[in-house]
Amino acid sequence: MKTLVTGATGLIGSHLIRALLRRGDDVRILRRRDSRLDLLGGAADEVEHAVGDVTDPDSVFPALAGVDVVFHAAGAVGLNARRDKARLHNVNAQGTANVVNAALAAGVRRFVHTSSIAAIGRPDVTHAVIDENAEWVESRRNSEYARSKHKAEMEVHRGVAEGLDAVVVNPSLVFGAGRDGENTVRILESIRSGRLPGVPVGGTNVVDVEDVVAGHLLALDRGERGARYILGSENLTWRSIVDTISESLGVSPTRRTINPRLSLFIGHAFDAMSLLPGVRPLITAEIARQSAATFKYDNARARSELGCTFRPFAETISRVVRELYSGLRSNHSIT
Repeated sequence: MKTLVTGATGLIGSHLIRALLRRGDDVRILRRRDSRLDLLGGAADEVEHAVGDVTDPDSVFPALAGVDVVFHAAGAVGLNARRDKARLHNVNAQGTANVVNAALAAGVRRFVHTSSIAAIGRPDVTHAVIDENAEWVESRRNSEYARSKHKAEMEVHRGVAEGLDAVVVNPSLVFGAGRDGENTVRILESIRSGRLPGVPVGGTNVVDVEDVVAGHLLALDRGERGARYILGSENLTWRSIVDTISESLGVSPTRRTINPRLSLFIGHAFDAMSLLPGVRPLITAEIARQSAATFKYDNARARSELGCTFRPFAETISRVVRELYSGLRSNHSIT
């Protein structure tokens, strides 16, 4: 089976590549010419490389020639709504439209789209448990990233209406041994260095990258056409998340709590500063607003229909800390 993976050089994509190679798939990746291959490690030599960009249809269509299965895991994440808005929508929404169009033209057998719990939408009313049946409602708690991923899902559903056999997976906050300074590794770094200014009052759902990869493969084999599946483990407060990470790192957790109003004020200030060249915000208004709220997610559909299992967060963090800080990174080998 010929399998194409976009976003193969990222956290989820690189772990997915190794899982596909272990089971014997013939894998092709679509990557930019300047993509970093460090997370793939030795797996980079075991796959076929199609150089291009999801935002460039002229490079996407040839990359899907002769492909049976597509895992579309490419995506952009932005911290500043004003600065990053165009890129988020170009990569996440239009990029998905390009891959969907190419998949339809190539007649692929199956299409698995990596979305996000953010794409489901975050209502103004918090503490309710969100599942796959939730309808998107425009809300101030929806980030620009969330809007772009929601539009990406709409492109997948458009493809389904045009004959594409596609399924959507919605990972929650993914923890895994990724690059320094990126994704959730930033959280571990700030706790380990003592730079975490405090703990937000809200909460979210967390998941292990290995369970996310397993969910992708199960969605490929068992997912209902046009359906979405939340890939998430535990609903936790930020206090619980920080304490668990601190314990695994062997450091004392900060006892300070971030005041939501002060955090929002600082976030707006950083939003303005981040428009300046070279300024990387510690927090944004979007992040401040979201981290002060509690969002809970239901993984029952993924467990019952796909057969997914999800490990406890403490187990995930123990492994991630070991891989990051004990010289045992698993991403240098496909075995």
